[in-house]
Amino acid sequence: CPGLTVPCRMTQACHRKCVPPHYKEAELSKGESVCLDRCVAKYLEVHERMGKKLTELSLQDEELLKRMQQGTGTA
Repeated sequence: CPGLTVPCRMTQACHRKCVPPHYKEAELSKGESVCLDRCVAKYLEVHERMGKKLTELSLQDEELLKRMQQGTGTA
């Protein structure tokens, strides 16, 4: 995978977790498919939650900075 994009990291993490290193057959087993489905869903949910939290923290920081600037009279 070139770079550390979310799809790349997710693919690597879920593959490592759900698919054994030595393939026995070409198709995924039912268990592997279910594991991959859940892994991807969890990964995306956590990524979304983290994004929302980081946005929230960034907005709080901006508001605090504005208040500090207003208190000191600087722009």
